[in-house]
Amino acid sequence: MTANPGSKIRCGWASGELYVRYHDEEWGVPVHDDRTLFEFLILEGAQAGLSWSTILNKRDNYRAAFDGLDPRVVARYDRKKTQQLLRNEGIVRNRLKIASAVENAKSFLRVQQEFGSFDRYVWQFVNGRPKVNSWNSLGQVPARTAESDAMSKDLKRLGFNFVGSTICYAFMQAVGMVNDHVVSCFRYRDLAGSNHKATPK
Repeated sequence: MTANPGSKIRCGWASGELYVRYHDEEWGVPVHDDRTLFEFLILEGAQAGLSWSTILNKRDNYRAAFDGLDPRVVARYDRKKTQQLLRNEGIVRNRLKIASAVENAKSFLRVQQEFGSFDRYVWQFVNGRPKVNSWNSLGQVPARTAESDAMSKDLKRLGFNFVGSTICYAFMQAVGMVNDHVVSCFRYRDLAGSNHKATPK
């Protein structure tokens, strides 16, 4: 557990100003906005093999480099644009991850067309309602679950890349599909009270 700043008890991983702000304001808050869901999907994929703090530090750079992470724009990126991104020191300059972001944007748009919104599609994996867990320590929090396995399998079927089960579970935690704050964390009770159904778009 961490108890500072402000003498609040937080999940043990929340240390440093950037992490604390992310933990307190975003992590585990239910997200139903498609652009934000796309952002987290791309950022979680970029994080593969790296620390989340690395990606958080580059988040603003990603938003600038990828046109606000608007899937409609990213889906139209051509070879010239991807070469430009490979030279951008503000993001993770991995050719496969950059190419994946473009392909994932295309798949994202197809999902929106088929389901009406990505929100409607992705929240089905938790039946439209955040799953509230009751972990006493970080060591109890899983890296993947049956739900993330199912999401990973289906996203791959739909043409997405960098969507392994562990990445999908990190995505689910980030966008509030699961509440994985430990029970002693002040945010656990805050978010347990927001156990509401997804709003279809």
